[in-house]
Amino acid sequence: MQHSEDEIPFSYRLKVGHISANPVEVKLAADAEELKALADFWNVRSVDALSAILTVSRWKKDGVRVKGEVHAELTQSCVVTLEPVASVIDERFEQIFVPEGSKLARIMTDASGEMVLDPEGPDLPEEFSGDEIDAGQAVCECVALAIDPYPRKEGVAFDAHIEDDAKEDKKQSPFAVLKDWKKDS
Repeated sequence: MQHSEDEIPFSYRLKVGHISANPVEVKLAADAEELKALADFWNVRSVDALSAILTVSRWKKDGVRVKGEVHAELTQSCVVTLEPVASVIDERFEQIFVPEGSKLARIMTDASGEMVLDPEGPDLPEEFSGDEIDAGQAVCECVALAIDPYPRKEGVAFDAHIEDDAKEDKKQSPFAVLKDWKKDS
């Protein structure tokens, strides 16, 4: 199954109109086909498990809050030896969804028009169009952010770098040849 660049291979759509003010627990787990597609999508050797326990509830008037815990097991290639490296990801996340054009999704600006963002504060709400949100996409994004971009097998270290050996790597200046040229004339 081929996926476009924007299409995430693990999806769980929720109808916003069916979400009540009372929190509802949702359990998600990827099947074998989705695990294989996720491995391709995240560019890892394999994804052996992906599951999430989410709490879905209304947020303010029109928004939806999705909170949860995500568990993933995957295998990557060591950046030094290319041997398999097993990784376990256990992450908590919270995502707020608001309808497209909602005042709640506006980015605050100061008097000079600069964006005001609090790096320690909550993320901006995610806008959705139509009457559905995709909780599976939020789960995938959470895992993607937690994947180690440079996995290394335990105990493996880089050896001396070629660039570090400056004595042997000294190149002759192209003008060194001209130095002797003037003497010959």
